[in-house]
Amino acid sequence: MKNTVLANFAKRLAMPDLSLMPEERLTPERLRIEVLAGLTVALALVPEAVAFAFVAGVHPLVGLYAAFMVGLVTALFGGRPGMISGATGALAVVMVALVAEHGVEYLFATVVLMGILQVLAGVMQWGKFIRLVPHPVMLGFVNGLAIVIFLAQLTQFKVPGSTEISGHGAGGGEWLTGLPLYLMLGLVALTMAIIWLMPKVSKVVPAPLAGIAVVAAIVIGFGLDVPRVGDMASIEGGLPSFHVPMVPLNLETLEIIFPYAVILAAVGLIESLLTLNLVGEMTGKRGGASQECIAQGASNVLTGFFGGMGGCAMIGQSMINVKSGARTRIAGIVAALFLLSFILFASPLIEMIPLAALVGVMFMVVIGTFAWNSLKILLKVPAMDAFVIILVTVVTVLEDLAVAVVVGVIVSALAYAWNNARRIHSRTYVTPEGAKVYQVQGPLFFGSSDGFVEMFDVAEDPSLVVVDFADSRVVDQSALQAIEAVAGKYAAVGKTVQLRHLSRDCHRLLNKAGHLMIDSDDDPDYELAVDYGVRTGILGGH
Repeated sequence: MKNTVLANFAKRLAMPDLSLMPEERLTPERLRIEVLAGLTVALALVPEAVAFAFVAGVHPLVGLYAAFMVGLVTALFGGRPGMISGATGALAVVMVALVAEHGVEYLFATVVLMGILQVLAGVMQWGKFIRLVPHPVMLGFVNGLAIVIFLAQLTQFKVPGSTEISGHGAGGGEWLTGLPLYLMLGLVALTMAIIWLMPKVSKVVPAPLAGIAVVAAIVIGFGLDVPRVGDMASIEGGLPSFHVPMVPLNLETLEIIFPYAVILAAVGLIESLLTLNLVGEMTGKRGGASQECIAQGASNVLTGFFGGMGGCAMIGQSMINVKSGARTRIAGIVAALFLLSFILFASPLIEMIPLAALVGVMFMVVIGTFAWNSLKILLKVPAMDAFVIILVTVVTVLEDLAVAVVVGVIVSALAYAWNNARRIHSRTYVTPEGAKVYQVQGPLFFGSSDGFVEMFDVAEDPSLVVVDFADSRVVDQSALQAIEAVAGKYAAVGKTVQLRHLSRDCHRLLNKAGHLMIDSDDDPDYELAVDYGVRTGILGGH
């Protein structure tokens, strides 16, 4: 049996998988695209990882190791080929208080616990709840993210050594002025121009990589005095080594790290799953949410034991990767390996790259990430949707991505509940036998239960009243209480109520709640699903 499995696996390796899309089949051309895309991403990861390490208050190598390990594991096992993960600002701003108060060892322990929580979320398949994020929230999310990425790049326009990195924009420090500022702006503009023009000339080399290479060659060749990667910090180091976090294994430690771990796990998963959806829209892929949760969790557990600050999906780098043509896992794996090679062997060369080139790449990411069409549709969509788009954008910039998404989902849910609450109404008519029929329209739930009760004219109705739910749904406990309230009012004046056309799920809900005894010989077609009399104020079996 084992030999058969191995033989089938070898056969699959030897023969092309015809089920793959053409751009996913491993050909020399595809391999070239993936490797170059991975190199481009790796170059863009270096200053990001260093900056976010500064935000968290840890050594730059702690951020670089996280970018390598999280990026490698999620590239191998994540839910969406093409996604890039690493150290992120959204997590760093949460970590800074923990590191400042308790030290980096508690951070490593927190990252391990964070990873365990994320794995549990994946096993429980909680990732599917990302489907509850409405489209206006997604638009606000990407718009806010584009603004955050833009603001984060402004720190590079400050005098090296004077910059205080901030999670959402430029911190303290002196701005560049005069010739250094003009030179920086010119190189940024040149990088952006190359990225824009390169696809029109040739697609042999990814446009972002071409922009970085040309600008770096100009700066190094002419010896221009501009900020470079090495001005932020040295990225030279060795291989990450296994390291058990040096914290006491007791309840007090758990009380310290657990709140941070929960917040970090939630923020990381929200950002990763939204990136999953965004990349999926660009590549035409769906699913993989639970797998991504598990991959993110496993990568963070590993990172915590190897001296990294943890991480999650990076939308900016993912956009660079996908727009460079990457469609498989190879690019993410290559990016992680390139990053490690930079740390081990090529730090002097990488530290010579001008920051202006990397800023130009990220500015192009901002332009490509921002949903410009959302500006056109603000006056065309419902007012509440436009409000949610703007709200999520603002909260993303002022707070963080996770808070913005939660706020957007809550506001959207409340708006949906309010709109449905206003839909409850009824049509009435009197049958030849003299019974009055109420045809309920709209869902019956907590938001519409009061409106449902107010629809009935108990004093003027005849002795037999039929409530027809063919165009309605009984949703929750509040709906059941509303039905009983109506029944009680009619019972008090000696009148009878009959319920009709309840759906199968309404039957189950009513039975489960114990409010009604459903007859076992109900009409299987549910044309007369329930027919109950009211006795002593409680609906009983007919």
